[in-house]
Amino acid sequence: MIALTSESLHKIALSAANERSLDEVLQNTVKGLSEEPYVALARIWMLRPGDRCSECKMAESCTDHARCLHLVASAGASMTDPAERWENVLGGFQRLPLNLGRIGQIANEGIEILVKNVCKEGSWVIDPEWAAREKIVSFAAHPLRFRDEMLGVLALFSRQPLCDKAMLMLKAFADNAAAAIANARAFEEIENLRHRLELENHYLRSEMQQTRFPCGMIGETPGINKIKEQIQLVAPTGSTVLIEGESGTGKEMIACAIHSLSTRTEGPMVRVNCASIPRDLFESEFFGHVKGAFTGAVADRVGRFQLAHGGTIFLDEVGEIPLELQSKLLRVLQNGEYERIGEATTRKADVRIVAATNRDLREAVSRKEFREDLYFRLSVFPIRTIPLRERVEDIPLLAQAFIARTCKNYGKEVPALKLKHVLELQQYSWPGNVRELENIIERAIIISPPGAIILDVPADYPQAAVVERHEHGLRSNALARPSRLLTYDDLREIERRNIEAALKQTHGKIAGHGGAAELLGIKPTTLASRIKAMGIAKPVLQ
Repeated sequence: MIALTSESLHKIALSAANERSLDEVLQNTVKGLSEEPYVALARIWMLRPGDRCSECKMAESCTDHARCLHLVASAGASMTDPAERWENVLGGFQRLPLNLGRIGQIANEGIEILVKNVCKEGSWVIDPEWAAREKIVSFAAHPLRFRDEMLGVLALFSRQPLCDKAMLMLKAFADNAAAAIANARAFEEIENLRHRLELENHYLRSEMQQTRFPCGMIGETPGINKIKEQIQLVAPTGSTVLIEGESGTGKEMIACAIHSLSTRTEGPMVRVNCASIPRDLFESEFFGHVKGAFTGAVADRVGRFQLAHGGTIFLDEVGEIPLELQSKLLRVLQNGEYERIGEATTRKADVRIVAATNRDLREAVSRKEFREDLYFRLSVFPIRTIPLRERVEDIPLLAQAFIARTCKNYGKEVPALKLKHVLELQQYSWPGNVRELENIIERAIIISPPGAIILDVPADYPQAAVVERHEHGLRSNALARPSRLLTYDDLREIERRNIEAALKQTHGKIAGHGGAAELLGIKPTTLASRIKAMGIAKPVLQ
């Protein structure tokens, strides 16, 4: 009688293949084999990193402590004592080096072994008394290999002789078992990744909910509050939004807030920096391509619009899209359709577009560098960001937030932001806007001792020039070279007196023709911020 049949092995293989849990695949495999007539013991060792070298009895003889064979599944029963089950994987054979023993040889060399008569070849059995007591006749083992990767070893002891035909069947079974093990391992990795992403998503959403506005928009000035109101108005509508403003003013943060408050918040938000895409790759980057569509297209590529399906696509620096490709973007805006390069199938784009630019697109349209119809399609709802120099009252809030975040990242004590620090930050014109402020704060945290903050703000001219009124009009009076260097406080005092002089001349009028802002050559909002920051007395304004 043959100990193994193709029908029974096929049934065991199907049972294992239907499982997605690696433990279930391993257990079903050895349990199914152990329940076959005359099979005394079935075991599986998996190739895994070395983890118990300090307590392993074979550690001194092992030549590769980086990895070894782990006993992961065992099933069988004694014929002399049916209550004795061999399911323990923590015994003396729980770890086997690759360079020792028959099992190690199988995994190391990728060979199969069949011992037809254990009694005649006693050297193959470590415990001859156990083999005699349990009437073990044959031993067979086969490597578990999947796509040239060695996974482990499958071994069994039989109370019935195993022939060459049985070994061929075991080989086919081991190949199927290896595929089932590899698939289960892949499923578990995917599940672990999905769980990790869920945790990260939950964490990010919790962080977002703790901010004062989606995506951490910080500020309380009228201009920032107006932007927040615009975001809350347009976010639920699904309309296309064009965010305009200088670099570093938080255009991406506004786009993030729009997505977070929209009905698409569960969908993806895909960011595209149009300025960083080579001209000849724009179409492929946006819409994708199929294998063989052009030289170098060695595989299918998913475009950004396909990735953003059901969500939002943020086109940063949209003014950098080449003129000849703007028509393709216009088609997506008008019809919601596109084709991948080399593919005749028309795809639907269920995507909301939020674009941003630091260029004057109206001027670009007049120079024929940007399509007028595309501009009107993009600017259904325009939002203009505010440079930091026009919202100096928000600098303390921003600086404190950046300090707290940077100290958390670097594991440092959060220092106090003092009035002198605020005044120093508010004096600077911030050509790099909020991004520059963030960089300066990070640099300050790095160079400062614990509990303190040393700012390294770049040198900047006072924003208000000394002005005198003459009968021929206004002229700027440059500061003569002083006999000594002026301190920061000196410059602040000069600016303060200059503003007070301008306010007196205009009888407290700030904006409009003949106002103090016009005399000083700055914007009214900037002047108002300076007056508030410097605490200029009300009598001056009368």
